[in-house]
Amino acid sequence: MPDSGRVIPVEINGQRYPIRSGLDPEYVARLALYVDEKMRAAADSTPTGDSLRLAVLAALNIADELFRCRDANATRDGRLAERTEELERLLDRVLMA
Repeated sequence: MPDSGRVIPVEINGQRYPIRSGLDPEYVARLALYVDEKMRAAADSTPTGDSLRLAVLAALNIADELFRCRDANATRDGRLAERTEELERLLDRVLMA
């Protein structure tokens, strides 16, 4: 049976969670801190005591960030591919001259 890592205790929104992970504990702590910050931001913008609602709002905000980063990367990758093709054409012309 593969080793699934060690248990890393984290705190999110005032609740402690034991996270079993093979990832670096400092990285897991950073992830938990990020999620905690998103939960707190959701709590500030939506005054409700419902932690499930806050978790869903935080998850939507994190998903929005992810999608925006993906879109930005896709745009950048497209520009990079176009530029690469331009340079290849230029290089071909120079080498044929």
